[in-house]
Amino acid sequence: MVTLRYDRGTLLVEGLDPAEAVCVPEAREDARVGGALRAPAHHYHLVVRSLVARGVAYADEARAYATVDLPPPEHTPRPYQQAAVDAWRASSRRGLVVLPTGSGKTLVAALAIRDAGRAALVVVPTIDLLHQWHDVLEGHFGGPIGAVGGGEHRVEPLTVITYDSAYLHLEHLGARFGLVVFDEAHHLSAPTYQQAAALSLAPYRLGLTATPNEAHAGRIAELIGPLVFRREIGDLAGDVLSSYETVTLRVPLSPEERAAYEAARGTYRRFVEDKGIRLGGPFGWRRFLEATSRSREGRAAFLAWREQRRLSMGAEAKFAQLETILARHRGERVVVFTNDNETAYAVSQRFLVPVITHQTRGPERRAILSGLREGTLPVVATSRVLNEGVDVPEVSVGVVLSGTATVREHVQRLGRILRPGEGKHAILYEVVAASTAEEATSDRRRDHDAYR
Repeated sequence: MVTLRYDRGTLLVEGLDPAEAVCVPEAREDARVGGALRAPAHHYHLVVRSLVARGVAYADEARAYATVDLPPPEHTPRPYQQAAVDAWRASSRRGLVVLPTGSGKTLVAALAIRDAGRAALVVVPTIDLLHQWHDVLEGHFGGPIGAVGGGEHRVEPLTVITYDSAYLHLEHLGARFGLVVFDEAHHLSAPTYQQAAALSLAPYRLGLTATPNEAHAGRIAELIGPLVFRREIGDLAGDVLSSYETVTLRVPLSPEERAAYEAARGTYRRFVEDKGIRLGGPFGWRRFLEATSRSREGRAAFLAWREQRRLSMGAEAKFAQLETILARHRGERVVVFTNDNETAYAVSQRFLVPVITHQTRGPERRAILSGLREGTLPVVATSRVLNEGVDVPEVSVGVVLSGTATVREHVQRLGRILRPGEGKHAILYEVVAASTAEEATSDRRRDHDAYR
């Protein structure tokens, strides 16, 4: 008799005829357990299907998850939400669902959890999202709801866990859940989080994201299943999401800023050209960093690169433009996005508004977000920590003072202001320093259907 066991994030297959070893992907014989085959736990569903298809009798001592009988979620799904769940079910309850921020991905997850009827684990990237998901699941299904992360360690048939805690604990918890939901599933591009996903034997898996990571699509599909459903911002804007517009404003550097910018950029560019470094290639940035670490000239080039970025991202005219925008939208809820803490704190000091960065402690962060929702703190500055996972439907104006060239970040920032509201029309301003490298950065990050 073949026996399946779960052992610290792996699947042990004992008693299998060597001729049937093809049933176990990535299998290795382990002499420490009598030559049993050991494989990554996430292949459990493939092993079971293969054994059944070949008519091999087996005893399943690996799965330790319970069945659960849950009431229907408290909200009636929209047609596209139900279609997403139907597509996921048709894909053997495995797959990735891509929906814009604010379109109700949590309800899709709640429907999938009830449909699966198995103990479920929801994996999230931040403590804020852990608390949000805990409240959502409790609202849909009642309690108790478990939580692992941020100092909490309560495991229930429905549990929310952070990605970092999953990496630490799933080798012990990986057999206790039949469904794993990966919120913000693009985080699975990180090797450590991929390892966490591989430690679970859950046969059912659901990934949710607004911004899929195409570069790691193959590995993510292996861990959670194929892309089964997709809708973009343009498909839902004006109906499910608020209507919106995006406005790009170019502002000049002052004569002093321009002179300093050109001097710093000249130092940086001369070094790059002298060393024959192609920054546009896949390893260009790494080569630049390696080259700058080898000499005083290199160190000067790196400092010059930082200075020209600082000058363009924190140009004085940007603050003047921000003042105009805030006056125009007085009384509305506004989030000001920056690429770095220094600029975020500068906005805070200049306009006497609260700021949230990675240094902001939990109680203060929650108080600021509560004030933003209630309107007592209508304007909040932030660096990059509010790009995802924050539910503030009242915000209708976003101002991007600076950011990276990644499309994902820019779409996430747009998503912060698109949650629907009665009569709401959202505006995302992007303030760019004219005739600087920031213009190219703006062009690259706006390469998405949401900006066309």
